[in-house]
Amino acid sequence: MQIKLEEAEKRGKVSLEEAIERRRSRRAFKRTAVTKKQLSQLIWSAGKAPSAGATYPLELYVVIGKESAEDIGAGLYHTKKYSVLELHKEGDLRKELAVACLNQMFIADAPVSFVIIAEYERTTCRYGDRGVRYVHIEVGHVSQNIYLQCEALGLATVAIGAFYDDEVAEVLSLPERYKPIYVMPVGVGL
Repeated sequence: MQIKLEEAEKRGKVSLEEAIERRRSRRAFKRTAVTKKQLSQLIWSAGKAPSAGATYPLELYVVIGKESAEDIGAGLYHTKKYSVLELHKEGDLRKELAVACLNQMFIADAPVSFVIIAEYERTTCRYGDRGVRYVHIEVGHVSQNIYLQCEALGLATVAIGAFYDDEVAEVLSLPERYKPIYVMPVGVGL
């Protein structure tokens, strides 16, 4: 099943400077669903990060809870070209993801979590070992875009790097070559 995302807004109500000033890590979420428009905007912003040598080593997966996103069922979705969600696995995986993230249970409270995945070989085949550094830099760009877009949309997020890699990969049923780098729960903050 594929879900076409909405067209992104190119002009927001919050300036870049305001978003930078307000950017915080927030770990408490209301049990309020995100809108399809908000989800689309966040995914679009993640796709606007630069990539070393245009190798694009990152993939974005989205964990959506039951009744947590407007018109989108619970499940794990893989983004395609940052404009389409493709169902990868059915069901509400938020609790399993939280447990794999060292029992950080606030992740289970967030309606949505973005999981940024790296396929290192896309970059290391061109740049050798230095490509690993480039992939990590790119993950930073993507996460900052998500942070700033959350601020602009009045949403909350936090970047989580503390998790069991193998357990997160198992929860998400990832191919072996895909390595989870960051988990970013998103929702309306308390």
